[in-house]
Amino acid sequence: MSHFNNIGIFGGDKRQVHIALSLLDKGYFIYSYRLYDQISHKNHIRVGGLDELMKMSNVLIGPIPLTRDLVTISSNTACDSSSKTIAHLLNKDHMLLGGMIPTDITDLCQTRGIFCYDFMKSDKIAIMNAIATAEGSILEAIKNSDRNLHQSSCLILGYGRCGKILANKLKGLDAIVTVAARNEDALAYATASGLSTVKLCNIKNTLRSYQFIFNTIPSLVLDQECLKKVSPDVVIIDIASAPGGVDFEYALNHGINAKLCLGLPGKVAPRSSADILVTEIEALMKERSD
Repeated sequence: MSHFNNIGIFGGDKRQVHIALSLLDKGYFIYSYRLYDQISHKNHIRVGGLDELMKMSNVLIGPIPLTRDLVTISSNTACDSSSKTIAHLLNKDHMLLGGMIPTDITDLCQTRGIFCYDFMKSDKIAIMNAIATAEGSILEAIKNSDRNLHQSSCLILGYGRCGKILANKLKGLDAIVTVAARNEDALAYATASGLSTVKLCNIKNTLRSYQFIFNTIPSLVLDQECLKKVSPDVVIIDIASAPGGVDFEYALNHGINAKLCLGLPGKVAPRSSADILVTEIEALMKERSD
């Protein structure tokens, strides 16, 4: 085991809990602040604030995302701590690990020589997380519809990591899948995978034919003009980063079933997601201790 024995975990969702449990089983000492669930273990201490956590720990594991509003630490419990508190208390003996870390913190870490690692900038983690995101998207679609996915007409907006895995899983459920994207190479890959395709700029002409629409594009693609053309009983599942790619106010006011589904890995598969992160955390600690 490396010299990084004292680990501080703060905020987040059930992923943070499973990260803590996994590291405790491996013999690490864990300090926690504002975890989703209580943990009872001889090597675990709950602390009352980020200042205490950061004094007692040299490895700091934050949530994904670290903050949703660039101010408050993301947490499924009441949390009054801010990212500014982290910035103020960080020193060169710390390792800061988290997801979607604000640039003001990453810049500060670079200036002070503090090791800072953003999980969401790892292609490996992003790809593995896309599995849980795709499965969660399908779960949300089933929960919000009175149709089977089998033989339903599904449109996927975007064909990046999440779009590719989602398309493959929907195809495995015998859904009729169409991919819309701007990039010609992405459309070619989708065609090679046996999927129907349409250029994103042309979707208005086809929207009414889909029972399910899945958006993965983090910009407004389903605006008012598009939503006017969807089927009245469509189910729209948006898994893009907040605020998503749908005009949710228009959808709500016109009875369109549209749902923004954020943080699906932490909701539908927190243990599997935590296992992916723990592997990366231990590799980083080993690398830094060699």
